[in-house]
Amino acid sequence: MQDPIFGAFAVCLDDATGELRLVGEALPEVVVRRAQGTQLEVHVPIGSRDADRLTMTIGGSAARLAPAKGFLTRTSYRVDVHHDKVHYRLIPVTLGESRLLRDGVALGVFTSTGDGAVTAEWQDAAGQEPQDAAVGYSLAASFGTGAEPMWKLTLDAALALFS
Repeated sequence: MQDPIFGAFAVCLDDATGELRLVGEALPEVVVRRAQGTQLEVHVPIGSRDADRLTMTIGGSAARLAPAKGFLTRTSYRVDVHHDKVHYRLIPVTLGESRLLRDGVALGVFTSTGDGAVTAEWQDAAGQEPQDAAVGYSLAASFGTGAEPMWKLTLDAALALFS
């Protein structure tokens, strides 16, 4: 894959073993792992949103990964990462897209097909750094992007009660 700012990179998603690895010439390596024996969530590319069952490293150092559980609102599908005093958040903004924030500042919008393929549209003059791109691509590939609107999520939850 090719990033418009940081060049070539690769995302290897192995959903069977629960590992995502991102490597690139200008990007720090990122690894997201699901613990063995974790009950799989088929709609999540990495297989789980349980923070206790997931680990993440950025450039070889541990990051705190905190995906929200995902239920009735788009924001409930957010994923937070804390690494070296930086807070990242990937949050759905449309049915298929999620916005990456660094310490509350919007950096760009990501789209992922759920099979490891990811694209980014960077916000102009946001001061993106290599770590930002590595985290954004990794989160989008691990958890997918976008979410249904609240009315649809609420309707689906209500209908599930009567099934």
